[in-house]
Amino acid sequence: MTRLERRLGTGDAVVIGLGSMIGAGVFAAFAPAARAAGTGLLLGLALAAVVAYCNATSSARLAARYPTSGGTYVYGRERLGAFWGYLAGWGFVVGKTASCAAMALTVASYVAPGAGRPAQSLIAAAAVLALTALNYRGVQRSVTVTKVIVTITLVVLAGSVLAMAVAGAPAAAPLTPAAPAGGVLQSAGLLFFAFAGYARIATLGEEVRDPARTIPRAVPIALGITLVVYAVVAVFLLRQLGPARLASTPDPIAAALAGTSWAALTPVVRAGAALAALGSLLALVLGVSRTTFAMARDGHLPAPLAAVHPRFAVPHRAEVTIGVVVAALVLVTDLRGAIGFSSFAVLTYYAIANASAWTLRKRRVVPAVGLAGCVVLAFSLPVASVISGVVVLAVGVVAWFVTSRHRTGR
Repeated sequence: MTRLERRLGTGDAVVIGLGSMIGAGVFAAFAPAARAAGTGLLLGLALAAVVAYCNATSSARLAARYPTSGGTYVYGRERLGAFWGYLAGWGFVVGKTASCAAMALTVASYVAPGAGRPAQSLIAAAAVLALTALNYRGVQRSVTVTKVIVTITLVVLAGSVLAMAVAGAPAAAPLTPAAPAGGVLQSAGLLFFAFAGYARIATLGEEVRDPARTIPRAVPIALGITLVVYAVVAVFLLRQLGPARLASTPDPIAAALAGTSWAALTPVVRAGAALAALGSLLALVLGVSRTTFAMARDGHLPAPLAAVHPRFAVPHRAEVTIGVVVAALVLVTDLRGAIGFSSFAVLTYYAIANASAWTLRKRRVVPAVGLAGCVVLAFSLPVASVISGVVVLAVGVVAWFVTSRHRTGR
């Protein structure tokens, strides 16, 4: 059995996108973005949203035409050639594996804020393995859990914003963006990490009912809701903490609430943040395993990873493999490095998505803007992230040529 069942509707697809985006951005990306641009992160957020919209539109058009698992791995292969599809798939798998590690480490930092690195790493690894076991039982169970997590997260964020609005003590720093262009671009690249969750909808194309209608509707809905939430939270965080404190605070929403007269609710916010990160991790593992499944089915990864469980109808071997790799990764990496590397790899993935959409010959402006935006933001990231991203992509290219010669020889 190598085909997945179409079980997901528009609401399910939107929830998966929200579960990937809300949580990743609100609880992980604002601090490094503020470090790069200060109050200019508001401009960075707008720029990241524009690039994300272009990417979402291109992905939705392509997903409607190619409604199978794999996302841009499939689109690049069909529109640009096998190599570009492979490179997109490689970028997605390695980039989103890093995202999984970032979300697992975020869970640990909120669950045990005073614990040292070894303890937090073990908590992160345990979270990854637990969610891998949940995904193994079937995608519909995962969607149900994600719905609960998204609802709780939105309630926690709404309560935090309300506390900052009516019970906070605003910082003296002005909100007028004032940052060099390079800092704004870097903040946009880092904040893009938070928007990339809508790809999960496209990578689940083979499990969505009526994908030609469902995917183009679900992507902009999920992206629009997320942008509104991010913008509101960003403004109130800057208002409450100021850009300098925001940049240096690992848990900004909890810190902002602690500075209000509603500080007693801070433990609730910490619990909500950990739950939101779990929701992101759940959807991330879901998406990476599907792309791994598609690449294995096409012979670019080991064939056993293309197996589908006869009872639960999920790519169980791909899921277990990704879970084990991420659990190992959280033991050797940190949150900041994971976000930067993930952004570079995923921007590469979306650059290929936009190039693929450009070949459709109609409405070319959006994919052209998206392609240019992805390239600019990718190379505006911190130097260490760019270097590590280029090296890992180069390893993927070498692997492609080695396996290509092997396939030709056979």
